[in-house]
Amino acid sequence: MKTPDSTYTPTQTMRSIISDNSLLLMALSRFGISLGFGDKTIEEVCKEQGIDCQTFLTVADYISGHPYNPDNIDLEQLMAYLKKAHSYFLDFQLPMIRRKLLEAIDISGVNSIGFLILRFYDDYATEVRTHMEVENDHVFPYVAGLLEGTLDKNFSIESFAKGHIHIAPKLQELKDIIVRYYPENTNDLLTSALFDIITCEQDLSAHCLAEDDLFIPAVRRLETKIEQEESLRQSEDASHTSKTADTDDDESDSSTDAEKLNSLSEREKEIVCLIAKGLTNKEIANQLYLSVHTVATHRRNICGKLRIHSPAGLTIFAIMNGLLPIADIPRSSFQ
Repeated sequence: MKTPDSTYTPTQTMRSIISDNSLLLMALSRFGISLGFGDKTIEEVCKEQGIDCQTFLTVADYISGHPYNPDNIDLEQLMAYLKKAHSYFLDFQLPMIRRKLLEAIDISGVNSIGFLILRFYDDYATEVRTHMEVENDHVFPYVAGLLEGTLDKNFSIESFAKGHIHIAPKLQELKDIIVRYYPENTNDLLTSALFDIITCEQDLSAHCLAEDDLFIPAVRRLETKIEQEESLRQSEDASHTSKTADTDDDESDSSTDAEKLNSLSEREKEIVCLIAKGLTNKEIANQLYLSVHTVATHRRNICGKLRIHSPAGLTIFAIMNGLLPIADIPRSSFQ
């Protein structure tokens, strides 16, 4: 049995934490984790299904009220998790509750309590959709750009955080209205609808809190990292410009290949080889555990040192100077 001060671990079975907190079934769905995992551990299930284990554990601990470390979040996977939650609310949960209300309450007459209840609900559902579409259409694309190393100076997660209003409390209000004022005898369908409203209110509340406590801080960290890298790049560019200000751009390069090779750091040589193998900046970043922005900075510095600006040119340089054998070069690198 877990205590409030403990956390889930990778070696626990996935089945055991679902037994500990059945609400984690929703987390499985939103991470895209299939059922039928038997007695496999959390680590095994996550590895098999392409999920970052630490991200899953952080979310599971958060949902269960355990201590959690937000630094362990893979932002790309957390964003995918939030997107699936949006789809669940907008495409399944809210429409299902509406169908139950339509069947459970009498909406005849525009001034009837039942009609007013349904209108209240429809207005609320529209508010939720507008709220989530802002995130889908503006916040998530902004974060996707950050993950690619691009910082949009016209937007920040702080501007989103300041206006991030929780949208769950009105469902609590709707439940109270039905309980206090709907005059008909309670029926099983209405009871089921009320139960779904209560569950949805709890789920929406947890969703908004997760955005506040996990998503927004993770985006802030990424923004800070990119800003620091951008500042460093600008500093390096200014230094390079200062050193070469008296050099004519059209002057022929008299440096030998050996001198050019020696001017490269070991990291830059490594990146030249990966470029020659046809990898994109993002693929290089993933392989070397760097940000895409850092790889792009290295690449600019390499091109400046070698005075070679095309992947094909860098490929030929790598082969001719023994950085890697021609057999390792994919045919597409020469196209």
